[in-house]
Amino acid sequence: MVALEFLATKRYIRRKFTTKQEKQYFMSKKTKRIFIAVLAIIVIVLAAAFTTGRKYYVTRVKKIALQQTGYLYITDKDSVGSVLKKIEEIIVPQSAAGFAILAQHNKFDNRIHSGKFAIKDGDTMKDIYYRIVSNTQTPIKLTVPSTRDIPQLVGAISRQLMLDSTELSLYTSSPVYYNRIGYSTATLPSLFIPDTYEVYWNIKPEDLMTRLVKERRRFWNDERKAKAKALGMTPEEIATLASIVDEETNNTAEMPVVAGLYINRLKKGMPLQADPTVKFAIGDPTRKRILKKDLETDSEYNTYKHNGLPPGPIRIASKQALESVLNYKKHNYLYMCAKEDFSGTHNFAKTLAEHNRNAIRYQQALNRLKINK
Repeated sequence: MVALEFLATKRYIRRKFTTKQEKQYFMSKKTKRIFIAVLAIIVIVLAAAFTTGRKYYVTRVKKIALQQTGYLYITDKDSVGSVLKKIEEIIVPQSAAGFAILAQHNKFDNRIHSGKFAIKDGDTMKDIYYRIVSNTQTPIKLTVPSTRDIPQLVGAISRQLMLDSTELSLYTSSPVYYNRIGYSTATLPSLFIPDTYEVYWNIKPEDLMTRLVKERRRFWNDERKAKAKALGMTPEEIATLASIVDEETNNTAEMPVVAGLYINRLKKGMPLQADPTVKFAIGDPTRKRILKKDLETDSEYNTYKHNGLPPGPIRIASKQALESVLNYKKHNYLYMCAKEDFSGTHNFAKTLAEHNRNAIRYQQALNRLKINK
């Protein structure tokens, strides 16, 4: 009996001991799993924190170093990829990874704007990104030149802007449009005042035309209108005479003298007999020598055959020429002839006899150089 009780007690002790070991074992395994899980969570949190921190750094903290401001030109055809490439070309060898992150998370394709945008020294990618999506553009300096015809003007303007020359031509070649704003085919060149204007690179053709009409009105202020009225001319007629002055001389100092000469002839009822109008009539503005047959050209622009001013400007008159007509120099000259030294300036004369002597010298110079046209 005692022996049996001893054996039972021994088994109980062994069993109790085994259970305790098992508990320790299982507790150790559970602790290990918890530790691994906690460690994994810590790694994930740290990785997320690192990723978030990196994103924050490359988008909002890291600054671009540039020696001078660069400009990003975005068209209507650009996408995230092409914009990113253009940015990297400006900031090379620096990375624009931050821009890609912002674009991906903020649906840039739906918020992109065309235009010219500055990329400045010290900018972060956030600065650049929000400059684009908020459409904070940098204006460009648009030069409207004095050209010989409107197609040349359209080409020169279009090369400076995002718009295509065909788009702008729809307005400058449309009688429906320019008649609506008060111009004819003949007077349309007088609309344009050559100068430099601030506009946005992505300006639309109609908005550009509206701006140019506005600038013309600004140029023709009360003072200039009064000077034109004193000459008995409209602004369009001033532009017409100025266009002839432009073609006669490229010497700014000489322009008021040339303008005064033509005004003298107009006042006396004499035909202008301006060679540039004959060149315009025959369609060859580069002609060096006017022949007798050219003077017989049947055209309203031929001021040898028709008194007064031609129907409209023979080119886009420069601002200097416009001012030269409005502020012409008073003198008694009635004749002019290009100087025989081909300097681009003229010999002026009060009498026909004096003029003929000047003309002979010039013709002899042409003959020596064998210039027949």
